[in-house]
Amino acid sequence: MPQRPIEVILTRQLASTLAMPVFLVDPEGTLLFYNEPAEAALGMRFEETGEMPAAEWATLWSPFAQDGSPLGAERLPLMIAVAERRPAHGDFWIRGLDGARRHIEATAFPLMRVDNEILGAVVIFWEAAS
Repeated sequence: MPQRPIEVILTRQLASTLAMPVFLVDPEGTLLFYNEPAEAALGMRFEETGEMPAAEWATLWSPFAQDGSPLGAERLPLMIAVAERRPAHGDFWIRGLDGARRHIEATAFPLMRVDNEILGAVVIFWEAAS
């Protein structure tokens, strides 16, 4: 695994202590980490998936709109936070690897250095009340 910026390392450490599901990506959208509460929603432990590109994780959990139409990774709050360097919030559905359909609300924010360099993004998410 390549050496990560200290901000990313510290964010991963923080995420590992939170009770809310958290997902962390690099500037290209590559999955770097998700915490134990996220494992329950996603249906698989991080140790089983490891790091993976956005195209792979977006397909793995198949996000979709309320009407069942697929959502590309670029429409997810997490990827909006990376691409547009701004916080984003939204809701969508996923099918967890355990087969369960889940309505997700998510708030994402970019990880930035003082010099405005993008380091990635973080999303905190939860199952929405349907």
